[in-house]
Amino acid sequence: MMDDLMYGRGSVGGPFTLTDQTGKPRSDSEFRGKLMIVYFGYTFCPDVCPTDLTAITQALDALGPAAADVQPIFITIDPERDTKVLADYVAAFHRSFVGLTGSPDEIRKVANSYKAFYAKVPGERGGEYSIDHAGVIYLMGRNGEYLGFMPPQTGPDRLSEILRKYLAN
Repeated sequence: MMDDLMYGRGSVGGPFTLTDQTGKPRSDSEFRGKLMIVYFGYTFCPDVCPTDLTAITQALDALGPAAADVQPIFITIDPERDTKVLADYVAAFHRSFVGLTGSPDEIRKVANSYKAFYAKVPGERGGEYSIDHAGVIYLMGRNGEYLGFMPPQTGPDRLSEILRKYLAN
């Protein structure tokens, strides 16, 4: 999986249709012409997800008007809990974030196409759980092609530097 991400040895990404935070079906093809930042996470994540989404927000803010050519997408890996709170969650970050959900099988299919690892971890109390996940920030090109990834906790300055580079092309 990491070889595919790091060295482009396998395909990363691909077509998908999921449901956005307003209940509308959304397809990756709607975002052609823009760079796409794709992030797999969950709203109950205590640290990595909010930190990374804040960094993405700050990077987009730093781009100013050029941010209009970048579409940030948050795909929940916990649709059972997240679907009802997704709209409020993504609203806490950059105004252009699109939150996507679907059935567990739909989410797994999209995550697998992105080589995105996640696994449910049972909690000590019955019914509670967390999700172990990679927290990788994927960057997709204007035609949906995989450009690369940034590791979790990449700072906003580095993110905006990378985005500027690809926006200039």
